[in-house]
This record gives sequence, structure tokens and C-alpha cells, in this order.
Amino acid sequence: MIDFVDEARIWIKAGDGGPGCIAFRREKFVPKGGPSGGDGGKGGSVYFRACSNVKTLREYYYHRHFKAESGKPGEGNNRTGADGKDIILKVPPGTVIIEIREGEKEVMLADLDRDGNQVLAARGGKGGKGNASFKSSTNQTPRIATPGASGEEKFIKLELKLIAEVGIIGSPNAGKSTLLSKISNARPKIADYPFTTLNPNLGVVVLDNERQFVAADIPGLIEGASLGAGLGIKFLRHIERTKVLVHLIDLSLPEPAKRYYNIRNEIGCYDATLLEKPEIIVGTKIDLSESRNNIQKLGKIADRYFLISCVTDEGIKPLLEEIWRILTEGY
Repeated sequence: MIDFVDEARIWIKAGDGGPGCIAFRREKFVPKGGPSGGDGGKGGSVYFRACSNVKTLREYYYHRHFKAESGKPGEGNNRTGADGKDIILKVPPGTVIIEIREGEKEVMLADLDRDGNQVLAARGGKGGKGNASFKSSTNQTPRIATPGASGEEKFIKLELKLIAEVGIIGSPNAGKSTLLSKISNARPKIADYPFTTLNPNLGVVVLDNERQFVAADIPGLIEGASLGAGLGIKFLRHIERTKVLVHLIDLSLPEPAKRYYNIRNEIGCYDATLLEKPEIIVGTKIDLSESRNNIQKLGKIADRYFLISCVTDEGIKPLLEEIWRILTEGY
């Protein structure tokens, strides 16, 4: 079973308008009753709404066709048919709604980046006119009515981009999930093999009663990720909304600078503007003896960096204070 889905393609169809009615008054003592056919009801529309209690697009992976209710036909005695019910499709905040048009052309309809944001994606058809609408001085007994208009139908692509202020990035096994579990309420899966994290994890980091932020660990990137290697570009989009990147480098492994620049290159190949985000360089696993020999190599990457151990908690508090400083004051 798939738990986390951050992209889906679906088909949506708004309801058709109900047809108008042809009817005439047939009442006692009214021998020549006029036309009394009512109009058809309006078709239901399709909306997308961002809801904070929805965390994934999983529903749309298994259920891909959605159709709103059509309007009811008009009736005699000038009664208008009932409108079709709208349907509201709930998505996680951070979901981008994209219409796929002919030729696979993609047009963004909305970016639902906040809880409660809503967009009309497919409009319901108007109801048809009943024959009472066509009565005139020259046509006292019209025998025509119109069908309802068709509701819009569209192919839609949904893309979820997590809303986190801080993105924790790095090579597989650099300690991203471990750090997130240390500093937040997130409880990601952690193990000593590549690609333990197959889904991004979100956690709320609380420094004190008045200072908190949301962080996400981005599943391990490797050389060639922007071309589909490893987990490919599947999770690179989740970096786009972050304000700060925390780049973890495992100091227990050789060539830390090479691994760092490999990741930067993959991010740049995906979207060069992401390289302009503030970045904090962090050497991890400094509790290991082999890591001590690689600390000085971080100087080839940046003049300023942080050293942490998630085993001893060394360096974690200063790192969090620096993250908060950048979020509030800028880089």
C-alpha cells in the first residue's frame, strides 16, 4: 500500500444543466392556460480546497474520476429544477492545481498554499430554459425549451509541494531523519542503509513558547538525481517553498566536499534559483573518531559551518539558534 503520494493525475467533470420543461397550465376555470414550463437546474461545480488535516494526495492515486451532480429538469407550474450538488475535493496545503490541455500543455489554475484556500476548477452548466421563458406577445403558446449546458470537464495534475520553512538536505545516511527526530515531533523511519526515507517528513521545531518553525527532511539525493538516478527528482520540488536549506554532510565518509558539490549540482540542474536560498553547512556524526579527521575539509566548502552529533546532542542548540536567526533576520 502506498502511504505518501505527492503527484496525481485525475479527470473532473462538472454537472450538466437540467433541461427546460414544456408545459401548460391546466386548471379548472382557466380554459386557456398559458405556458408553465420551468427552467432546468444548474449543474454542480468542482472545487479544490486546501485542508490541513489532509497530508497526502493518496486518495487521488486510487480514485481518479470525479463528477459533480447534474441539475434536475424543470417542471410544470413554473417550477425550476433543483441545482446539482457541488463537490469539493480536499487536498493538502501546498498543492498546485494544474490543468492538462491538448498536447500535454500545462496551465496552472491555482497554488493552494494555505489552509482553507479554494479554487473553482470546473464550472457547472447552466440550466435550460422552459417554454414559459419564450412566451411573448406574438407567441402566446411556445412549444420550445432548451437543453441544459454541459458542465466543464478537465484533466488535472495535482502536485504537492510541502510547506516547510527549513529543508534538511544531504546524501543518503547523512543523518537527516535522525536530526529531524531530535529537534521536532516527527518520528521518521531511521535505519543504516541508503534511502531509508522514501517520503519527506515534516516536524514542528519548538525553541520556546514564542519561537517555532516547520522543518522537513528531503529524501536522500545522489549524483544524477535531476536525471532520475536514485529517487530521481521525485522530492526536489519540496525544496522550492523552503526559506533555509540545512545541508548535512557525513564526516565519517571520505571526500565530504565532493559529496556536497554533487548535491548542489543536482539542485541547480533542477532549478538554479534554489541555489540562491540561504544555506547552513553542517558536519554530522562528529562523535565518531573517523569524522574528526574530516572536519578541516569543511573549510573547502564554507568559512562558517556547524558540527553536530545526534548521539551526544553536541552542537544542535547553536544550529537551531542560527536557523531561527536566518528565518527572522535574513542571511
